Amino acid sequence: MTFPRITVDPDVMGGAPCVRQSRIPVATLLAMMAEGMSVTDILTDLPFLDEEDMAEVLNYAADAVRDRTAR
Repeated sequence: MTFPRITVDPDVMGGAPCVRQSRIPVATLLAMMAEGMSVTDILTDLPFLDEEDMAEVLNYAADAVRDRTAR
């Protein structure tokens, strides 16, 4: 699967997967949701993100888990 909204740059956030060339790591957004924040809350706090970004974050995480369990 490809994730055009998720970027990895070794010079940004230590190469952690981030949303659209931002400095917001996928893991941070997942942690925010795990702590009970809704997508609406996150988008209010980070208005440069959109619902498609958040959907891609979840799909990226699901794909990563799927890859790890398929081994």
